[in-house]
Amino acid sequence: MTIHENLLGGPPPTHLPDDPEPRELLAGGTAPSDVAAKYPTSSLAWAQLADEAFERGAVVESYAYARTGYHRGLDALRRSGWKGHGPVPWEHEPNRGFLRALHALARAAGAIGEQEEYERCSQFLKDSSPTAAQTLS
Repeated sequence: MTIHENLLGGPPPTHLPDDPEPRELLAGGTAPSDVAAKYPTSSLAWAQLADEAFERGAVVESYAYARTGYHRGLDALRRSGWKGHGPVPWEHEPNRGFLRALHALARAAGAIGEQEEYERCSQFLKDSSPTAAQTLS
């Protein structure tokens, strides 16, 4: 195990607990709507629903799915000790559902002209995980 020292004195990275069942179902081809119904706290399922809706041009629907995944992720982050800021590393796979939902929320907000929300979510994504911001853009 490697221990990384935070040289900037900021909060330590937040690592969400692993919840493999929804991820495995989605990877196996189960419809995201079925996974979200069975695991409503899964940000990953909501993020995938948001992506699918956005791809078919249902931007408001995408926004709603993304917002749900985002808020489910915020709840999980807070339960994991997150205090409202600090790193949420993309490299930790269980964090990816929240980061994908945050990205999807920014994307949908931008598409409907909600500029302030777009900018806030885009900056939040960059601040949480520069890797996620680069990977998802």
